[in-house]
Amino acid sequence: MNARSVARSGRRRLQGGVSLIEVLVALLVFGIGLLGLAALIIVSLRSTQSAYLRTQASVLAQGMSNRMRANPIGVWSGSYNSVYPLSDSVTSSCNGSACTPAQLAQQDGSEWSQQLSAALPQPAATITCSASSTPDTVSMYERPPYGGNCSLSIRWTERAQGDSSHSAAATQTFSWNFQP
Repeated sequence: MNARSVARSGRRRLQGGVSLIEVLVALLVFGIGLLGLAALIIVSLRSTQSAYLRTQASVLAQGMSNRMRANPIGVWSGSYNSVYPLSDSVTSSCNGSACTPAQLAQQDGSEWSQQLSAALPQPAATITCSASSTPDTVSMYERPPYGGNCSLSIRWTERAQGDSSHSAAATQTFSWNFQP
């Protein structure tokens, strides 16, 4: 063997070790990238769930405001002012028959309570309507607005952002002031 072949074989051995280290470093960088991607997907899913719950709260609030718009006498007589979801013992008494405005408000509240419980985790809602003056029933149907405002607030719990132990819960609130 001459000196040249020994030198070449020595370089080959060094290059063989260097390429193995390069592969290990590349695998390490790739693994860290995959962990980052997994964390990004988890945060994305959590944000999507949070946005879904906010959308549900908004849709539920709009639905109740439409029910209230259809029953102005019930609104201004205070029949909708309550804390929701209503207890299970509250049932509607006007299925299939003509309802008074108070009975219709009770039915609306009962149905809305069921929707709240089905759509949001641990929901709590309040509706408060205040009228500057209560109009008579004739003018109530003739011209809006009625000189009053309603405040609707929906609260629910969701897992807090960055909660690695899955134990912390954050209370979210959707508040809306409107004139039915």
